[in-house]
Amino acid sequence: MTDSSAQQATPAPTIDPTTADRVLKTKHRAMWASGDYPTLAADLIWSLGPVLVDAVGVHPGDRVLDVAAGSGNAAIPAALRGGAVVASDLAPELFDAGRRRAQAAGAELEWREADAEALPFDDAAFDATVSCVGVMFAPHHRRAAGELLRVTRPGGRIGVLSWTPEGFIGQMFKTMKPFAAPLPDGAEPAPLWGDVQHVRDLLGDGVDDFEARRQRVTVDHFASPEAFRDYFKLNYGPTIAVYHRIADDPDQVRTLDDALVELARSHGLRTTGDALQWEYLLVTARRT
Repeated sequence: MTDSSAQQATPAPTIDPTTADRVLKTKHRAMWASGDYPTLAADLIWSLGPVLVDAVGVHPGDRVLDVAAGSGNAAIPAALRGGAVVASDLAPELFDAGRRRAQAAGAELEWREADAEALPFDDAAFDATVSCVGVMFAPHHRRAAGELLRVTRPGGRIGVLSWTPEGFIGQMFKTMKPFAAPLPDGAEPAPLWGDVQHVRDLLGDGVDDFEARRQRVTVDHFASPEAFRDYFKLNYGPTIAVYHRIADDPDQVRTLDDALVELARSHGLRTTGDALQWEYLLVTARRT
């Protein structure tokens, strides 16, 4: 006999992939809109944009797309070179700071909200497509790489600058990983874009003239390891998200606090005047 008073198990709600992706992208947008990424970019890595623009070779009149542009540290230098530039990003909250910086520099460009995995642009629309520590954070790498290829005309240039897994920022993400939410199904870690073979596999036979080189940017902004930690806790979306997740567990907060301090100390930051060396991978290629 069946006990009519027994509770029936409630089936778990099903979420279709489209809905799940929208939820994930909403979380990503909120994460990058938290803190103050434009200030961080201006303080620490603004010099990387011109490095990428130089490597790709932006010329006057080139149609240029900056994917996951943030506040425009690659888009603005590209516009100053005479490119017709579109700066696109999932988080348009970052654009106001970019517009102010572009105006101050005398650069004119277009700002467009756009998901790096579903760019709202025609096939072969751009002569050069670039991303400066941006597209690496799109969760589905092959999808994002496919969009870089799709929107670049045959013979056009692609340039991507990404933090390496072994470098300082890659190691920072490794340090935060035990405290962070698990990656969603199908998502890949952002620093894989700093692995040469991974990027070569992503772009595949969609490109030729593939070149990759490891370089470093010097960061001398911080007076101490603690200052580094506190700056990232205040300004950097991914770090803010991790601390928000563990906020109710003081022991975990202290453990992560100590781990980030030790990370900076182990890379040579001890007092004012000490500099960190952040390694990145610079990839350039030509669309076949």
